[in-house]
Amino acid sequence: MHFDFISEQPLDDGVLEREFTLGEIPGILWTPACASASAPVPLILLGHPPLGLRKMYPRLVDRARHAAADGFAAATIELPGSGDRPRWAAAEQARADLRQAMQAGEPVGEEVIDALILPLVDRAVPEWQAALDALLSLPEIDGPVGYSGGVISIGVRLAVVEPRIVAAGLFAGSLVPRAVLEDARQVTIPLHVLLQWDDEGNDRQASLDLFDAFGSEEKSLHANMGGHTGVPQFAADVAAQFFTRHLR
Repeated sequence: MHFDFISEQPLDDGVLEREFTLGEIPGILWTPACASASAPVPLILLGHPPLGLRKMYPRLVDRARHAAADGFAAATIELPGSGDRPRWAAAEQARADLRQAMQAGEPVGEEVIDALILPLVDRAVPEWQAALDALLSLPEIDGPVGYSGGVISIGVRLAVVEPRIVAAGLFAGSLVPRAVLEDARQVTIPLHVLLQWDDEGNDRQASLDLFDAFGSEEKSLHANMGGHTGVPQFAADVAAQFFTRHLR
């Protein structure tokens, strides 16, 4: 896929923000002031829920600035069916089925979870790999590479199939299909998993089962009280220390 930068702007802390397109996929790259062809920096891929880059931008740029402060580039791409990308009828139906079950106070069935998550994983993972190809071709970026965020099922699949990713910080905040639980047994890279104990949209037991299934020798679960948006500031600091250990 053709890779083009379409805009750039310096942020007030010396970070360079550049929007790009990868074929028809929008994305954003943030690089710290220290990044250059003579001193390339590691890269963190910023995962996010399928709510659209524009809606997620404030949180993404905050995470990217933290990464840059530690000397890392950060990048993200728009997920299939999100933002300005073409609507995806099957995904829209799966989301409607999920909302209906949650509003009715009913358990979300495996069929709904599979229909919502598995096609997204199958489409998104190759796009992330293509983005990684393009980003690592830039002279100011070099490995190793980390993955940070959600959708956790996308992070799990990437950890299995993408050898350039050497560590992952995963947000346990999305529904987990049984097939992803099986994928988790093949994951061997170091993992830092963040769980909000009272996350209103998350099946806590499914998150614990997923963590238990990971095959990594180094894996840590960081559980904090509170809902989905109640992540304490120190949790970000601990995650940053994790990536500094494994990407330096």
